[in-house]
Amino acid sequence: MRRIIIATVQNRGGVLNRITGMLHKRQFNIESISVGSSETEGISKMTFVVDVKDHQKLEQLTKQLNKQIDVLKVSDITERAIVARELALIKVGGSGQLRAEVQGIITPFRASVIDVSKDSLTIQVTGRPDKVEALIALLRPYGIKELTKTGVTAFLRGQQPSQVAEINSFTI
Repeated sequence: MRRIIIATVQNRGGVLNRITGMLHKRQFNIESISVGSSETEGISKMTFVVDVKDHQKLEQLTKQLNKQIDVLKVSDITERAIVARELALIKVGGSGQLRAEVQGIITPFRASVIDVSKDSLTIQVTGRPDKVEALIALLRPYGIKELTKTGVTAFLRGQQPSQVAEINSFTI
């Protein structure tokens, strides 16, 4: 089962390496990872999408993350009301009529062409991961020359209560 885990960490050198190394050692498969600054100076947030088979493995994951010295808080937000987004850059081949077809495909996704050359178009799309994947699937028949995605970044919607009391979240 895919889980979205948020780790709030000290923004120090080597933190990402230590955390991903720990996950690798314990054979957790990271499907995506996104890391960036938070609203507080010196604090970063890491968003992991991991494949966790059962509740016991999920508990092990959160406990192991919390043992890391630079980790301040760990939250499994998978089943909460969240805002989750991903960015993809997609380069497709084509010119002339093909470009018009591609433009027609990307418009409903609110994607945009950000670069044009004589034989390709580069498209930018942001949104929920399923939206990004749907656009990629529609563009595959046009010949994707290059593709890169950021991974999911997410947080809780609105003013939801703290997860400190929940079993899937721990605060140090």
